[in-house]
Amino acid sequence: MTAQTAHTLINPNSKALAFQIYAFDDDSYFEALKNYNYYSIILVTKGKGKLWVDFSEYDFTEKGLMCFAIYQPFMIKADGEFEGLLINFHPDFFCIHRHQQEVSCNGVLFNNIYESPLVQLAEPEAQTLLNIVSELKAEMHNPELAQYELMVSYLKIFLINASRIKVNQNQLPKAFKTEKEPFILKTLQDAIEEHYKTKHSPGEYADLLNISARALNRISKMHFNRTLTNLIAERIIIEAKRELYLTSKPVKVIAYELGFNDEFYFSRFFKSNADVSPQMYRDTVGYARAEGIGGRDFEKN
Repeated sequence: MTAQTAHTLINPNSKALAFQIYAFDDDSYFEALKNYNYYSIILVTKGKGKLWVDFSEYDFTEKGLMCFAIYQPFMIKADGEFEGLLINFHPDFFCIHRHQQEVSCNGVLFNNIYESPLVQLAEPEAQTLLNIVSELKAEMHNPELAQYELMVSYLKIFLINASRIKVNQNQLPKAFKTEKEPFILKTLQDAIEEHYKTKHSPGEYADLLNISARALNRISKMHFNRTLTNLIAERIIIEAKRELYLTSKPVKVIAYELGFNDEFYFSRFFKSNADVSPQMYRDTVGYARAEGIGGRDFEKN
């Protein structure tokens, strides 16, 4: 980058990034595939271009908001000028699962395989989010009492506002509004949510919906921007990540609960789709957070 400003907090125990706000003024940082062990949010203040995430490609424009889950691969190529802010936070700093009732961003901003990771903001919406980021920056340099609690509060406010914007825009696949196939799309989504632990092949869902596998795959590619195989795999991986992070269950138990009789096959499946092994994911992201393991002491860097 020709110019950059980073505000970073480091976890003194793991020496890993806990929270960061990063200002960028070109796309050089994003041209290589990113695959972080923390959540990432990008707020584009100037520019347009293309985003590659998971198995899909999207066009973005100015005032675009992009949200990526842990170890969700993404890459950006801007078309000309490109400025904005990158926010990174590790689940040790703020766990979206444990705070789901308060914030409700899980399944809206993050971990939703049925919607685009992009949100297009109106000017007032973008300014609201930028104002919250300004408060976060100021608090990062404030060593006063309860700094962590106040920063988490601002992050919550940011995530709540962003989630409300996305929900209010009702950013469902276009077919829900304009095509003649909303029923089959909703039925497919419901079927995956109900059966992803036991049914892993496109043919099984085609049988459930009484449609050919080829036709169902075409619908998936057209409306969810990925093949049915990829859609099913992503849903399994989201649940596997949640279990690896929130519980201390052995990998073989998680594999069995997700319909894999062979732990090693599950590990290969996980690494193929998440670009990291289950154990590495657990080592770098943490685990057993639902069982009360965690810490809150961070230092500036």
